[in-house]
Amino acid sequence: MTSKVLLVDDDVAVREALAQTLELNDLEAVTAASFVVAKDHITPQFDGVIVSDIRMPGRDGFHLLDYAHEIDGELPVILLTGEGDIPMAVRAMGRGAFDFLEKPCAAADLLAVLERALKTRALVLENRRLKVQLESGDPAARMLFGSSPQSLELRAKVRSVAPTGAEVLVTGAPGSGISKVAEVVHLMSEVGQGAFVKRPGAGLTATEFDALCNAGAGGSVFIDEVSALPEATQYAVLDRLERGAGTRMIAGSTADLAKLVDAGTFNAGLFYRLDVMRVRIPTLSERREDIPELYQHYVAQAAEQAGIEAPELSSDHLAALMAQDWPGNARSLMSAAMRFVLGMPEEVTESAGLGLAEQLAQVERSLLIAALGRQNGRAAAAAQALKLPRKTFYDKLTRYGIRPEDYRRPGRAVDEV
Repeated sequence: MTSKVLLVDDDVAVREALAQTLELNDLEAVTAASFVVAKDHITPQFDGVIVSDIRMPGRDGFHLLDYAHEIDGELPVILLTGEGDIPMAVRAMGRGAFDFLEKPCAAADLLAVLERALKTRALVLENRRLKVQLESGDPAARMLFGSSPQSLELRAKVRSVAPTGAEVLVTGAPGSGISKVAEVVHLMSEVGQGAFVKRPGAGLTATEFDALCNAGAGGSVFIDEVSALPEATQYAVLDRLERGAGTRMIAGSTADLAKLVDAGTFNAGLFYRLDVMRVRIPTLSERREDIPELYQHYVAQAAEQAGIEAPELSSDHLAALMAQDWPGNARSLMSAAMRFVLGMPEEVTESAGLGLAEQLAQVERSLLIAALGRQNGRAAAAAQALKLPRKTFYDKLTRYGIRPEDYRRPGRAVDEV
C-alpha cells in the first residue's frame, strides 16, 4: 500500500509537526508551503494523498482541492479547518474533500483518516493498473511466448513474483532472454509505470550503482550478469538494499551464483538477498515444441524490421529447426529468423545435412518428450494425445531411451492405467 502524504500548510511549525507525526508512523511526508509548490506533485500517477490547510495566502485549500480533482477526480484530499468552523467543513465536503479535520488535530485522528485515504488511493491505482493490463494484454502473455508446460510455468512464476516488490533473480542460459523476463517482472509490478533502468554488472562502481538507483527511483533497476560486479560494488549493493534502495532491484545471471559463493568469488549475503525470488528461464532444448511458435514470431518481427513481406514457412523448415539443440537459445533462434528473412537460412541447410531419417528421429523424440511433459509423465495419456496405439508409443519410448517418470513434476498425482 502507498504511504506518501503531500502536506500543504503555510505555517512552517504546523507543517514540520505534521511531517514528524507521519514519519514516526512510517509514512512518507512530502511538504509544501503553498499551492504553487504543491501543484508540481499533483499528477494522475501521484501514489499518495493530500492534506492541506484551507486558509493560506494566495491560492487557498479550496483552490488546491479543485485543482487536484481537475487533474485526478479520485485523488483523496483532506482539508484542515479552524476549530469550530463547521460551515467551512460542510463546504469542504460539498466540494469533494475526502474528509476534514479541525486544527489542531490529534495524531490518532489524523492517522485514522490517512489510513482510510491511503487504502482508497491504493485501490484506485491498482484498479487502474489492472484496467490497463486488460486493455493492453497481460505483459507476460504479450512478451513471453510458448505453449509448452515450461513456458506456462515461466509465465506463472513471473506473475507470482512481480507484485511482491521483493528483489528478483532471473537466471538462464546465455541468449535465453533474461533481460526481457526482467522487464516483464517490472511491467507487472506496482512500479510498472516507472522507469526501467538497466546496466551490465561488469565494471559497475558503487557510485554508479547509487546513480542508477536514483535514476530508477519509483521504478526498477536491472543489473545484467550480476556475477560480474566488482567485489566492492557487491558490498555496496547489499548495503543499499538493506538500507532501502528506493527502487525495485532485479538481477540477471547466466552463471551459477551458488557455485561462485562456494568458490568465494561472489558475496554470500548478496546472493541470499537476491535469491529469495528466483525466476529460471528454460532452455530451448527443454521446450522444443515452442520453437515453431517462437520462430514464426521472430520471422514476422524480422520481416517488419526489414520492410519486406514475411516468407512462407514449410513444415520441413520448422522440423529442421526443432531438430537442433540451439545452445544460443532464443537469441540464436532470432538471428536465424533474421537470416531466413534475408535469404540466408544456413541452420536449416546444416540440419538437412544430417539426413532425413536423422532429422525426423530428432523431431519425433522431442515430440514424445513434449507430450510426456504436458501429461506429467503419464504415458497412457501422452499416447492418447499423440493418437498412437499404446504399444507403438511404448516401443518408441524404448527406442529413444525415454523414461516417463523423468517427466513427472512433484506435487501432481499420477494415475497410470
